[in-house]
Amino acid sequence: MVSRIRSLPFVDEVIPSYQAQVTLESRGKSVDTTVFSIDPQKLYVIAPTVEFVEGSSIRQNDPSAILLSDRVANPPGEASPFAVVGQTLRVKYTFVDADTGKQEEESKSFVVSGIMEPTGNPTIDNSVIFNRISGNSLLQKAGKYDALLVAAESGNHVGIVEQEIRSLYGNDIGITTAAAILETIQEFTAGFTSFILSIALVALLVGGVGIITTLYTSVMERIKEIGTMKAIGAQGSFILALFLSEALTIGVFGATLGMALGIAGGYILVAGFASQDSGSSGLVPVYRPADLATVWGLSVGLSILAGIYPAWKASRLPPIVALRRE
Repeated sequence: MVSRIRSLPFVDEVIPSYQAQVTLESRGKSVDTTVFSIDPQKLYVIAPTVEFVEGSSIRQNDPSAILLSDRVANPPGEASPFAVVGQTLRVKYTFVDADTGKQEEESKSFVVSGIMEPTGNPTIDNSVIFNRISGNSLLQKAGKYDALLVAAESGNHVGIVEQEIRSLYGNDIGITTAAAILETIQEFTAGFTSFILSIALVALLVGGVGIITTLYTSVMERIKEIGTMKAIGAQGSFILALFLSEALTIGVFGATLGMALGIAGGYILVAGFASQDSGSSGLVPVYRPADLATVWGLSVGLSILAGIYPAWKASRLPPIVALRRE
């Protein structure tokens, strides 16, 4: 199957792998993680930008060598590392024997030959890697691969390669591509964005109703003042401008204060995440000036819009009616 897929057009590389959940034991501690048993040199095909900590080396043909991701070697929240380069640790694999139906356990000692820096690829950043000889033996695979990692000659050919594989093996075969993963992430992000947008719209609606209520109450409480101003010659346009300026003032102060609190809240949340997870220490909130200006303008505009009716109501009030109002 590997040879057949490798012979397809636009296929650059086919990397067979064994995969399983294992338990690592080191210095009295244990960590459950995923293992990828592949040719270690092919790691650069899966993650071309992968880098290693100082002192690391890739021992392609050494069945006792193991590569750890940074997240495994340095668990978040732990003061001391779980493992370092050159250290020996034990890998345990638990499985059910097909003949007896009993739970069995295989274990093997490995030497940490390298620790990978974070790559941004969750498949690599949460796993350990050793070669296929060790994987076939420790994981009881009997030469049957769990997955084939297929690399196309370029990103433009991924769809063609996927179609070729499906034409060979039908739609029953499970194929996951980077484009499919990206589409799933975009769908999730779109749903999350819609949820946040709905909350923002409700907040704007509540804010608008609050401004209308505040200004309308202000008009009702100052009817006699409005009547007095009109009686001494104030025009309706002046009264309208007076109350609209009050709405503008509320909008400017509210938008500015709300934006300042929102920006500060973003930094506080990131600091909180970083204190709980060392992997989040590099996170920095991003506030684009264009977005901030849009939100600020929208908030101020909504304030003015909400103040139009109370201001219009005040400007249309007859002086004689206002002066008679108790």
